[in-house]
Amino acid sequence: MSDQPQQVYNGRYELHRLIARGGMAEVFLARDALLDRPVALKVLFPEFATDPSFVERFRREAQSAANLSHPNIVSVYDWGEEDGTYFIVMEYVEGRSLAQIIKDEGPLHPDRAADITADTAAALGFAHRNGVVHRDVKPGNILINPSGTVKVADFGIARAVSTSENLTQTGTVMGTATYFSPEQARGESVDPRSDVYSLGVVLYEMLTGRPPFSGDSPVSVAYKHVQETPETPRARNPDVPTALEAVTLKTIAKNPANRYATGEDLRADLRRFRAGQPVTAEAIMAAPGADATRAVYAGTAATTAVPHTGGTRAVREVEERYWDDEPPREKKSSAAFVIALLVLLAILAALLYFFTQSLGLGDEETGATVETPSVLSLPAAEATRILTEAGLDPEITEEPNESVPDGTVFAQDPAAGVNVPEGSTVELRVSAGAPPVEVPSVVGMNLSDAVSQLEGLGLSTDVTPAESETTPEGQVMSQEPGEGEEVPAGTAVELTVSSGPPSVPVPDVVGFRSNEAGVELGRAGFEVAFREEPSDSVDEGLVIRTDPAAGAEHTKGSTVTVIVSSGPAEAEVPDVVDMSDAEATAALQKAGFRVARSSQAVADESKDGVVLSQSPRGGATAPAGSTVTITVGEFVGSETTSTTSTSSTTSTTSTTAASGGGTG
Repeated sequence: MSDQPQQVYNGRYELHRLIARGGMAEVFLARDALLDRPVALKVLFPEFATDPSFVERFRREAQSAANLSHPNIVSVYDWGEEDGTYFIVMEYVEGRSLAQIIKDEGPLHPDRAADITADTAAALGFAHRNGVVHRDVKPGNILINPSGTVKVADFGIARAVSTSENLTQTGTVMGTATYFSPEQARGESVDPRSDVYSLGVVLYEMLTGRPPFSGDSPVSVAYKHVQETPETPRARNPDVPTALEAVTLKTIAKNPANRYATGEDLRADLRRFRAGQPVTAEAIMAAPGADATRAVYAGTAATTAVPHTGGTRAVREVEERYWDDEPPREKKSSAAFVIALLVLLAILAALLYFFTQSLGLGDEETGATVETPSVLSLPAAEATRILTEAGLDPEITEEPNESVPDGTVFAQDPAAGVNVPEGSTVELRVSAGAPPVEVPSVVGMNLSDAVSQLEGLGLSTDVTPAESETTPEGQVMSQEPGEGEEVPAGTAVELTVSSGPPSVPVPDVVGFRSNEAGVELGRAGFEVAFREEPSDSVDEGLVIRTDPAAGAEHTKGSTVTVIVSSGPAEAEVPDVVDMSDAEATAALQKAGFRVARSSQAVADESKDGVVLSQSPRGGATAPAGSTVTITVGEFVGSETTSTTSTSSTTSTTSTTAASGGGTG
């Protein structure tokens, strides 16, 4: 696509790269330009876009899936038509498919396989309750994101069970042959139990690393789903728990009536298994060397006839139209088939022999048998007592188990209710508690980050604050147990966390000169900052107070602010020239100044009692409370204008005001 303009669907979906190819469509990683998010765009092949039945099936896929809103189902956002072909817009799931995981890792741990199956069953159960059967459950359609969330994709051949229009006629099969249910292989109608069967095949593959049936072609595989009994999971992988094997074999029973009715029923039994509780599926007690799947397949049509022509044609249609997970293989000769058939007959003969031996039919004498009691969820000592009293020999194996209390039985083999010869060994798996946790180093980390990491590993914390002049506040200084030590889950890790430098009282430096105060505070371990402030009561250059105040506890090394007097505050002197003596005195007193008065002879009677000048002048600044001198005119007549009388009066403002109108 790099040599061509970027293709855009519906004016908003920008195609980036191909991420998958299926039987009738390709899936691209695209960007929704309108919502600015990645999406998966599924585009129908052009050759199918002209087929009305395929287009209708494609449309039904979008409608069916769009109505299924569930955490474990890939969401469908949109669908439409562009340039003669059809597309569906789906949620983009970043991660790997289960098929890729099995290919990369081989058989999965039973607990992990059970969890993935349970989440898938939850998705199918939700679909079943809404009348939708998936019909193509396989590892390639089960996606797992980096956080472990399971998403079931591609309800591409799902069809509403309740729909009045049947788009798929009897004899037409949809799906992937490796994961067919027998009824799908025969071209018969399907229900939720068909999805249960397919999911059982997936579970079988997760536990053993390969599906129960394989063959040279989809037709041969489909035939085996109908006719043959699979090897038990434990025969391929002895680490598979008996209870989980029972669940697996119940899901792939030939007769749908013997399976779980819905995905939700399967999920419930898997949750019981994960909780260490008895499952509803019956366990199998196999004779030595025998394949005892007969217990699960009781009542199953094991002798079902070869599928009719319609079913075979349907399988061949799938072979031609649908992309299979397995690459095609060369067909073997008929001679090889005959040899394989003879080998199969020999195996069946051996199984029949061991079966009769296990029942004691070939012996002249039969020993006593005992029904195995259930000891699940009991303390090991009590379970041992019960089995011993029943005439059985308990054999205990301790295993770490986070969900079961220490010393409690969480699995037994044979399972409860199975008849075994008296004196037989019963294997008990007893919880040794959660596995030990290796303590990481959190020294130097922020406290919240350290607590988060330790609690994420199943450990608790016990925090002790400690003063430190070198370690920042809130940082872990030490821990116990130390890095690399293994401790039981839930152990408290003792963390010593810095509370910062110690606190000391602030020295009293009020009345000190600023330089003396700085020296005293520096000796106490503080940084010092100075700030001036006017004061009418404290002489200029002396300390008025400190912040924090003297005697207060303050962190060593932090800053103490010293407030130093800049002397009395200055104020602006009012302009009182040309005012009367009384008005000028009142204005100056109101501004906070003291008043001194002097007189000057004037020949102009209008200047009598009027302020002729002032010192300091109006508009100048002077310390509040200082004295302003005013010169007031005194009328003496024209014959005496040459004579000027001046008197200097320094008096309180109240005295000056009282004599403001006097003449000399």
